[in-house]
Amino acid sequence: MASIVAATPWSRIRTITKLELAPPIFLQSSVYYCKRRRFSVAASLSTNTNKVDGQVRVRFAPSPTGNLHVGGARTALFNYLFARSKGGKFVLRIEDTDLERSTKESEEAVLQDLSWLGLDWDEGPGVGGDYGPYRQSERNSLYKQYADKLLESGHVYRCFCSNEELEKMKEIAKLKQLPPVYTGKWATATDAEVQKELERGTPYTYRFRVPKGGSLKISDLIRGEVSWNLDTLGDFVIMRSNGQPVYNFCVTVDDATMAISHVIRAEEHLPNTLRQALIYKALGFSMPYFAHVSLILAPDRSKLSKRHGATSVGQFREMGYLPQAMVNYLALLGWGDGTENEFFTLKQLVEKFTIERVNKSGAIFDSTKLRWMNGQHLRAIPSNELTKLIGERWKSTGILTESKGPFVDEAIQLLKDGIDLVPDSDKALSNLLSYPLRDTLTSSEGKSIVEDNLSEVAAHLLAAYDGGELLAALEEGHAGWQKWVKGFGKTLKRKGKSLFMPLRVLLTGKLHGPDMGASILLIHKAGTHGIVSPRAEFVTLDERFKMLRQVDWEALKKDQPALESAAATAN
Repeated sequence: MASIVAATPWSRIRTITKLELAPPIFLQSSVYYCKRRRFSVAASLSTNTNKVDGQVRVRFAPSPTGNLHVGGARTALFNYLFARSKGGKFVLRIEDTDLERSTKESEEAVLQDLSWLGLDWDEGPGVGGDYGPYRQSERNSLYKQYADKLLESGHVYRCFCSNEELEKMKEIAKLKQLPPVYTGKWATATDAEVQKELERGTPYTYRFRVPKGGSLKISDLIRGEVSWNLDTLGDFVIMRSNGQPVYNFCVTVDDATMAISHVIRAEEHLPNTLRQALIYKALGFSMPYFAHVSLILAPDRSKLSKRHGATSVGQFREMGYLPQAMVNYLALLGWGDGTENEFFTLKQLVEKFTIERVNKSGAIFDSTKLRWMNGQHLRAIPSNELTKLIGERWKSTGILTESKGPFVDEAIQLLKDGIDLVPDSDKALSNLLSYPLRDTLTSSEGKSIVEDNLSEVAAHLLAAYDGGELLAALEEGHAGWQKWVKGFGKTLKRKGKSLFMPLRVLLTGKLHGPDMGASILLIHKAGTHGIVSPRAEFVTLDERFKMLRQVDWEALKKDQPALESAAATAN
């Protein structure tokens, strides 16, 4: 709901007590005067002319002057969810009146990002609709029509002030510690004075005549009651001297003529509501419902910007994020369904979403949580789709020569728990194929393993390899490996950590990693199937055992660089 509480000179006979501006109807207002004519602030008991049979119609209206920011994407998502949950329409409108900064490339990128997120629009560029055109640059004749209507009714007047005069007004206001508002020089000009300037060809703007005194209130669906003092505004420009309409005028005309029922947008647009509400009333349009969503903040609670890292949808897409994870995470920035559940598909979000559960507090963008959530969604993808996604990645980046097959299937199953983004799979596989034995043995963490008679385990392991027992076990798969490990442990009288940690270090060259048995089986397959690209720097089992033979265990115990020859052999 919205209302204007006004004081003299809104009415020549009494003070207006309340003027309803919001759906479902307008209440009749009193009148106020301009010098040339008397006019009404609002239509009397008008119905919602900007509604289509009560249908919910929302819009997302990006400016094509850059990439789609995650804040804009979240606004688009909330509009989409609200429309779909109410059986309404989601309209896409391009606000490209900034002719110097707007580009076709930027518009195309925004449309691509929205499509990637799955936010398909019912009306707009590429789709059409009954309320087009859907680019502001193609609607200038409409803005001129409504601007002239306001001029005729007296809500707007021509202002012939030069830039120098306007700057002087600001300076005087600053000295007097007053708001930098227009003083109204041309608000009371006579017809003769106006005609004189027109004959001279003096450039002019259209200024909206703001009521003096009183206040305006709206009932925001998220923020509750919000009010402004009209004295702080001053008569504002709706059309520039070059004939270009101003943002607030365009938005109001567009929302009204496109039958937008609910305006869901970022809270930074909240101050614009005052000007827009006055224009709605002057044109006799009913007000939509407003809902101003909180800003997305960085961890330091400042406004999220480029200095905090990636902020655009396109950047996250290029980094390997999934659209379903982005949608899920963005939905949780300021909204929740009231349960502990954090994972939703787009369809589930439509079913659960209500504007009443949108929080008015700022939401912190946590890139760590987004990454974690992406990993959860990645692992929830059906196995065949995940295999195709990562397999094609491994082939395209040159790690593997094939994108599918038993090795790819098993590698993905083994490594997927450590992959949060598809590009992470490159590092995960490369790490599996590598053999950093020297670094591990000379590390502080590896020292205790070396001192636990690692040389004895290495000697028995080499014997098992040379005798063919280990390779035979690997050929039998998981069961063969388990049987061999059990026998190997009995021979050394080792079990548990005292057995598996030395074996992990000697066979993988690492202290930590995924299941050791599955890892060794994959390394064996990689060496026999020829699927690994030469560029992958893969160290085969045979090469690993050659490196083990080069280890000078006595020198290692004395903290000497014992593995230089081993490293040279591997290279």
